[in-house]
Amino acid sequence: MDIDTDRIDDAVLALLWLGLHDGARAWKSFDWDAMDRLHTKGLIHDPVGRAKSVVFTPEGLARSEQLFQELFAKR
Repeated sequence: MDIDTDRIDDAVLALLWLGLHDGARAWKSFDWDAMDRLHTKGLIHDPVGRAKSVVFTPEGLARSEQLFQELFAKR
């Protein structure tokens, strides 16, 4: 199966918004490869470390909310 990792990254970013707390922090219990790609894309700060949460960049926070609305809001 050919997997579209960009679509996976969009879904992970949207779900990270669901776990938003303390301003721009979100729990980071998602696939490490996807988290790495989001970091490379400049949407989250480095996910590696002991913290159980990750910090969005300003662009990542705005994009995560937009994607959450697109993917999961009832119409």
